Amino acid sequence: MSRLVMKFGGTSVADIDHIRNVARHVKREVDAGHEIAVVVSAMAGTTNRLIEWCGEAAALHDAREYDAIVASGEQVSAGLLAIVLQDLGVVARSWQGWQLPILTSNAHGAARILDINGAEIVRRFKERKEVAVITGFQGIHKETGRITTLGRGGSDTSAVAVAGAIMADRCDIYTDVDGVYTSDPRVVPKARRLEKIAFEEMLEFASLGAKVLQVRSVELGMVHKVRIFVRSSFDKPEDIDPYANQPPGTLICGEEDIVEQHVVTGIAFSKDEAQISIRQVADKPGVAAAIFVPLAESSINVDMIVQNVSADGKTTDLTFTVPSADYQRAMEAIGKAKAAIGYQRLDGATDVAKISVIGIGMRSHAGVAAEAFRALASRNINIRAITTSEIKFSVLIDAAYTELAVRTLHSLYGLDKA
Repeated sequence: MSRLVMKFGGTSVADIDHIRNVARHVKREVDAGHEIAVVVSAMAGTTNRLIEWCGEAAALHDAREYDAIVASGEQVSAGLLAIVLQDLGVVARSWQGWQLPILTSNAHGAARILDINGAEIVRRFKERKEVAVITGFQGIHKETGRITTLGRGGSDTSAVAVAGAIMADRCDIYTDVDGVYTSDPRVVPKARRLEKIAFEEMLEFASLGAKVLQVRSVELGMVHKVRIFVRSSFDKPEDIDPYANQPPGTLICGEEDIVEQHVVTGIAFSKDEAQISIRQVADKPGVAAAIFVPLAESSINVDMIVQNVSADGKTTDLTFTVPSADYQRAMEAIGKAKAAIGYQRLDGATDVAKISVIGIGMRSHAGVAAEAFRALASRNINIRAITTSEIKFSVLIDAAYTELAVRTLHSLYGLDKA
């Protein structure tokens, strides 16, 4: 017998028929003797509708009331799933975040989980064999007693945090894809589903453009050693063997659990990038601070940074990337700081893409990046900027070459082959 957390996203609970399908997945695991906690998102489209209503009510609205409103979507999903489970003969009850409680920070709309009390859920596992159906995406700030929400994708974070709190053997994330692939199958038809991927690799995937999991959920899994299993909610519940060692999907686990480690695990990409170049800046101490402090104060994340020093050593060109959604704000922040920075020209571009090659095997293999640079050059793809870390490197290229670059690198590292 295992203790499992099962998380279902908005598309998985889109309507009553979908919720009945979810209930059959849960019943399958209950019948196999597992102790089950379920974390659910709001029904597909519900959160967007609630956000629109907040905007219609007032353009500038109270963030605390906003959280109270948007958190209601998960409450509906949890209650409906509990009712359907009861109708199937499964003992179940719904829990809202504040009832456990899930304690969070006071940053409404982007709160962070501080603590979860899972004692009552565990007690009910033992005494009642009861399934706990928990609202994702939300918690409570202890000092104020106000409902908080965790931001987009927060139900993934809720699920992994609950799994850690109740010491679950695994956290199953049911979604509209059947696992983590070597790249986006819509761009690379030969992309393969990975059976296992290390936490560190998944963290890079999630932060570099893959939409499978929220970054914070992977961080929590790595810190608390919660194994996360990404699987499809659209597989027929009756076709899945609950006693199988690993049903179809991708297990996110510790590096030590992966016997066969490949040099490169996958290729991620993001078109949501913008490039900013500051030309002819005085090459002296304090210039970098004059550039990046205003951006930090505007809550703009800077990613790739490249600095070139002129032949005379007196001036430098500095290029960096920001999320495309923050491009205009970043340009304005740099413009306002022109006197402090002392640059001659400010250039920008939004037609760029970031391609990232990820693999824990890079730690022990040299020349992996050099192979990529050679392959891209053979395709006449120009590299605008490069960043590296221990298990990944990223290149910035013209957005028009995104698909060609991804497919080229996917083939280069043998990811097309089973």
